[in-house]
Amino acid sequence: MSAIERIRAERLVAVLRRVANPDDQIARLHAAGIGVVELTLDSDDALEVIRRHPGSLAGTVRTPGQVDAAVEAGAGAVVSPGFSPAVVERAAELGIPAIPGALTPTEVEAAWRAGAAMVKLFPASLGGPRYVRDLLAPLADIPLLVTGGVDASNARAFLEAGAVAVGVGSALDDLAPLVNAVRNTGTWFAEPSS
Repeated sequence: MSAIERIRAERLVAVLRRVANPDDQIARLHAAGIGVVELTLDSDDALEVIRRHPGSLAGTVRTPGQVDAAVEAGAGAVVSPGFSPAVVERAAELGIPAIPGALTPTEVEAAWRAGAAMVKLFPASLGGPRYVRDLLAPLADIPLLVTGGVDASNARAFLEAGAVAVGVGSALDDLAPLVNAVRNTGTWFAEPSS
């Protein structure tokens, strides 16, 4: 199953940014049923952690060189905080899905037309679930991964507003309410990847 298929099936991406003991965190997430993990490249040894957990997403990818490094490490997709056409182009050349960040309808449309496999709506906290619903009214064909300010209190609302999946970082301390919020949308995760 591709990284994009896993995101669509599981609907939850755990974002690990500069965390202590990432291997232990990944084991904890997998034990909780969260199989899609993004390791941000601004974290110490992120590429080494991806090598130990092939198929993980490489996050905070901002340059074509970082795309190259992520592919070499075995990442399943590259995720960016913003839309860089050069990053999306390099990802396409290397055959790895790109998930660029965007906020406005213009940015979302541009990222999608450039070849994004999915668009990361960031930061979602600025507009909330209603913004997602309003954005998707004319752009319903664009799959959104919503991140930035997502937690157990709003994850379900973002999914019900039309997001394909949510990305959660700082709210990963207490997994049970988060997992329950996503589980209660009527779709639950595929088996955790190993």
